[in-house]
Amino acid sequence: MPKMKTKSSCKKRFSFTASGKVKAGQAGKRHGMIKRSNKFIRNQRGTTILTEGDERLVKGFMPNR
Repeated sequence: MPKMKTKSSCKKRFSFTASGKVKAGQAGKRHGMIKRSNKFIRNQRGTTILTEGDERLVKGFMPNR
């Protein structure tokens, strides 16, 4: 049986919490900040927990985790 491989892009973009949820960086802060409100920019700091559906997809790409 061949080894199950982890997607390298997922290794770089996602990490897991102690309870097994998936953490990801906030989207939408690369460019175009002038047209965004200060509230939006403030809320996009740090990381976020993925929703159940997205979490299922990411865990499929990371079988060894």
